[in-house]
Amino acid sequence: MSMNLEDRLNENPELKKQFDELDVYIDEKASQQGSLINVMHRAQEIFGYLPDDVLYYVAKRLNVPRSTVYGVVTFYHFFSRVPKGRHTVSVCLGTACYVRGGSTVYDRVMKTLGIKAGETSQDRRFTLDLVRCVGACGLAPVVVIDKDTYGRMTPDKVVTLLNKYA
Repeated sequence: MSMNLEDRLNENPELKKQFDELDVYIDEKASQQGSLINVMHRAQEIFGYLPDDVLYYVAKRLNVPRSTVYGVVTFYHFFSRVPKGRHTVSVCLGTACYVRGGSTVYDRVMKTLGIKAGETSQDRRFTLDLVRCVGACGLAPVVVIDKDTYGRMTPDKVVTLLNKYA
């Protein structure tokens, strides 16, 4: 663990609590074959994303090369190296959604939140994702916020919907 991280842990009780929570999980899983992905999932749940300090810490605790940890985190799309917003807004642009106006819904979401796909709003309330299919084609166009699916979206409806989460 770098001295910089140690100093920050001493100065920030919340950060120390997060690393302590990660330690408990690592202690439970470290002896299991292939535990790296599970540990990274748990780390992302705890921290909200996977900053360098967390990657280095996990590598050291699991005694695996940092390059291996980095490779896993960058290979799988469900890991994030940047902070995410409180709410994740996913706009579907699969064929059915696109044909039924999904691109205009997406344009309105971008304009309303002031961000593009893959970005997080300045206030960290929203992260915007663009997806190719959510499997709800009969409800096209579809927007998913966190785990809630909303169908038959229009640009005006999506603004009202976003305001509920703001």
